[in-house]
Amino acid sequence: MPRPIEALVHVPALAHNLQRARALAPDARVWAVVKANAYGHGIERAYDGLRGADGFALLDLAEAERLRTLGWRGPILLLEGVFEPRDLELCSRLDLWHAVHCNEQIDWLAAHKTQRPHRVFLKMNSGMNRLGFTPTALRGAWARLDALPQVDEISLITHFSDADGPRGIAHQIAAFETATQDLPGERCLSNSAALLRHGVKNDWVRAGILLYGSAPDFPEHGIEHWELRPTMTLRSRIIATQTLAAGDTVGYGSSFTAPGPMRVGIVACGYADGYPRLCPTGTPALVDGRRTRTIGRVSMDMLEVDLTELPDAGIGSEVTLWGRGPGGSVLPIDEVARAAGTIGYELMCAVAPRVTMRGAED
Repeated sequence: MPRPIEALVHVPALAHNLQRARALAPDARVWAVVKANAYGHGIERAYDGLRGADGFALLDLAEAERLRTLGWRGPILLLEGVFEPRDLELCSRLDLWHAVHCNEQIDWLAAHKTQRPHRVFLKMNSGMNRLGFTPTALRGAWARLDALPQVDEISLITHFSDADGPRGIAHQIAAFETATQDLPGERCLSNSAALLRHGVKNDWVRAGILLYGSAPDFPEHGIEHWELRPTMTLRSRIIATQTLAAGDTVGYGSSFTAPGPMRVGIVACGYADGYPRLCPTGTPALVDGRRTRTIGRVSMDMLEVDLTELPDAGIGSEVTLWGRGPGGSVLPIDEVARAAGTIGYELMCAVAPRVTMRGAED
């Protein structure tokens, strides 16, 4: 039989989370952000749950092609725009909308031969300081684009650096509104955190991590606060058990010492499957739907869980590393990510190719 680890993508949960975005911004159109292969879920697996969106936003031309192959005929936005002039040919052929964040991209558009003018999203750097035109340079960029026959409609977009934290977004909104005053075109400002925490709507909202059942401001708020559902489950089984005496150690480096008699379950999951090696003793896990903890060091193919208070658990017991467990139990991915010193986004995107992943209709 195959190794007992697998990942499930819960398609109805994706659809539910998309509807939460719609409920929060009922008058806006919603981008379903599916960059990084739908945050590790797989575009093809996630598509049925997200096809109710008004458009899809991503980075890679190859992923845009996959969406068109799936039958999507609506808007697709390249969030970082094109990376070289010849990418514009595919934008023309696939009818892709694309961000413009630098003068070089405007130069490429000016030299591009197309029968169909492009819809572009002019990006302003309102304080993130990654991509985009500064407030003083924005109007000049807009005027250049507006003069090009290769350009149809110009929308305006920015990205918040602190929507999930205490600094907030007021300073960036003020910079954006001042710089774009009187400029025509639709606006696209909100990412998941701005929508959930600040209620910023505009014409388009970009629903990213909220679609995938992770809270952008965890641990201040969990997914239950935002009424989101987990969309990915990583689960495996116990393949062996050990009985420890006080003073026995577990795993590489003997990093855990039993304080007294213990039962330990060995789980078929390790860092080669995408489970973070940095997860310390005490990282939560579910065994047969009951909460316990990991102990010792995560190795390439195995990790250990404490079965001392779970006398009925043993070989074959189901272990939920994150997501949905038996009997309606849930282990939010954010809790595991926090133990590893990272965020849920990274765990989703890091599930290894050797882990079988399949869609689930539950």
